[in-house]
Amino acid sequence: MTTKDVRVVVTRKMPASVEERIAAQYDALFNRTDIALAPEQLAQVLQQADVVVTTVTDRWHAGIFDTTNIRAKLIANVGVGVNHIDLEAARRAGITVTNTPDVVTDDTADVAIALMLMAMRRLSEGERHLRSGAWSGLRPTFMLGRTLRGKTLGIVGYGRIGRAVARIARAAFDMKIVWYAPREPRIEDPASAGPSDAVRADSLDALLQQADVVSLHCPATPETRHLMNADTLARMQPHAYLINTARGDVVHEAALVRALKDQTIAGAGLDVFEFEPSVTAELMEMEQVVLVPHLGSATIETRTNMGLRALSNVDAFVAGQPVPDRVG
Repeated sequence: MTTKDVRVVVTRKMPASVEERIAAQYDALFNRTDIALAPEQLAQVLQQADVVVTTVTDRWHAGIFDTTNIRAKLIANVGVGVNHIDLEAARRAGITVTNTPDVVTDDTADVAIALMLMAMRRLSEGERHLRSGAWSGLRPTFMLGRTLRGKTLGIVGYGRIGRAVARIARAAFDMKIVWYAPREPRIEDPASAGPSDAVRADSLDALLQQADVVSLHCPATPETRHLMNADTLARMQPHAYLINTARGDVVHEAALVRALKDQTIAGAGLDVFEFEPSVTAELMEMEQVVLVPHLGSATIETRTNMGLRALSNVDAFVAGQPVPDRVG
């Protein structure tokens, strides 16, 4: 059997160079509509494909893996988080799951910093004001925001992306870095470490009580679902901002809306959403909230590298070698 005998189904459109590589090596089937597949379509994919290349928009719940006559043996996720895949159900079905770590780190960190600037400097609000035709010129007290410089940044989750955010914030804005994670991060490359003067908080509460900006970088797990809720938001400082480039369900959006309305916190910058792609309507109406459509890794370079990293897992699996990024 050659690789051309291996059927690979790609569930969403990928950068052209990635699709060309897959098509050249495998019996490839692409989703040309680029519309997220429904559960019944995902079940059919498991019956048709040897390998599935998937993304966060595909919700692989347990029932999908109850499908009869499953042919697929590998789900290669294009992305780091795999909370959209029921890993235990995949394991029971005899399917290996991989992800694409490392390659998303820098661009996602950049977006977290951008959201801090946009929210605290009121850049989105200012652009909307200008585009509406309402701007009458510079006024010394018009639309004043807050600087990042010298502020305390609280980072929740201190993996690769959290540490990259910490390095940028410390170097570019002289921010004091406080971080919290239940476990010490595993740092294999010293270049990926956080700033040497970053301080680990004793608890999430301790971090929230001192941070001017809280940036979320924890994985989506049952333990972190609604980590930021009415109680934890109430522990933030009233002038503080919440930034989320992790996963949407880490934040209870209804509680966030209430905290913003009550001025429990000053504002928020969100790249991910609890009910993605839907966004809580009240958030859409708030000037102190910056909303961007899951753009953390959305550069040509990174999305291409993500696709190629997924393909490297496919290649290893098909060759009968250990897959480098196995998560389930």
